[in-house]
Amino acid sequence: MRIVAIFIFFFGYVLFGQNLVKNGSFEDYTECPNALGTFKTNVRHWTIPTNGTTDYFNTCSKVMGAPENFNGIQHPKFGNAYAGIYFYAPTDYREYIQVALKKMLNKGQLYTLNFYISLAEGSDFAVKDFGVLFSYKKLQIPTKKNITRGQLFRVKGNKHNIIEINHPEFHEDKSEWLKIAVEFEAKGFEKYLILGNLRTNASTRKVQTKRVESKRGAYYYIDEVTLSTDKPVAESQDFELNTIHTFKNIHFEHDIFELNAEAKAYLEQVYDYLIENPGIVMTVHGHTDSVGALAYNQKLSEKRAKSIVDYFIKLGLNEDRMDFVGHANKVPIGKNSTELGRRKNRRATFELTEK
Repeated sequence: MRIVAIFIFFFGYVLFGQNLVKNGSFEDYTECPNALGTFKTNVRHWTIPTNGTTDYFNTCSKVMGAPENFNGIQHPKFGNAYAGIYFYAPTDYREYIQVALKKMLNKGQLYTLNFYISLAEGSDFAVKDFGVLFSYKKLQIPTKKNITRGQLFRVKGNKHNIIEINHPEFHEDKSEWLKIAVEFEAKGFEKYLILGNLRTNASTRKVQTKRVESKRGAYYYIDEVTLSTDKPVAESQDFELNTIHTFKNIHFEHDIFELNAEAKAYLEQVYDYLIENPGIVMTVHGHTDSVGALAYNQKLSEKRAKSIVDYFIKLGLNEDRMDFVGHANKVPIGKNSTELGRRKNRRATFELTEK
C-alpha cells in the first residue's frame, strides 16, 4: 500500500496559523499555460489588478514551462508552478498578482506574510523594494504602469493598506529562491492581497546585474505565498491514500447535519492542503447512530457528508474534486447502546485518492 506524507507541507503552514491565501503556490489551474500573459485566466483564485500581462509557468507546459522557460531556468520552490512579473521595466511598466483572502483580516491582529522570489536569468536589473497592497475591494485599474496612491483613492468605497518591504540587499541570485517576510498589524478591512512594485522607476532602488540577455528590467519569479497569524493550531501527521480516515473536530449532535465553528475551522485547514495538491480528490462519508428509521438516517448521513462538500466548494474548491456518500448507521465504530458509542458513530470520514 502506498503511503504518502500528504500533510507534512500542509501542516507546515498550519503550525504558524491557517494560511489565508488561496492557491498560494499556484498549483491549481484551469489549463496548462501555452502563451505569455495567461496568469489571470489560468490560475484559480488569482487575478491581476491592472492591464499588465503577468505570466504563469508550469511544468506541464513546453512553452511556459519550468524549470526552463523564455526567461531562463528555475525549478519551482514548491510543486510544479510559479508566477512571473516585472518589478522594474522601462516607462514604469509594472505587473502584479491579486488574490481574495479567505476572510477579512481582524483589526489589531498581527499577521505574517511570506513569499519566495527568484530573479530570472534574463533580467539585467535587480531590486530590493517589494510592495504589498491590501485592499477592501477587488482592484481593476486601467494602467500598465505602477499603481499610484492617487489611483487607489479614486476607487469609490475602497480602503487600502500599503506595506513596503525594503529588503537589506539586492536579490541578484539567479539560481536560488529568497524568502521575503513581513509582520504587520491589520487595520480590519483587508480582503484582497496584491503583490508587486508600487514605486516609479525613479524611486525604485535597483542595481544592474550581469547580462545574460537584455530584458531591460527586473523580472522575478514568485512562489509559495502565505499569510497567517502566529497561533499554533495543529500538529504534523501522515495519511495513507485509498484509506478511510475520520475528520477531526467534526462531531454531529443528534439529528443535526450543520457544521459548527470548530468544524469549519478544521475544514479550512484541510482546504489548504487540497488546494496545494490538485492531483488529490476526496470522497466524504457521512454516518449516523442507530436512533431513528433507517431511511431517515440514510438521508441524514448524506446531508452530513454534503454539508462538508458544500463548505469546501464555498471556500473555492472545484466540485469535480469532491464526492460524498451516506451510510446511515451501517458502519458503527461505537456501541449504539450507549451515549458515548452513539456520539462516536455520529461522524464524517474521508478517503483521498489520486485523480
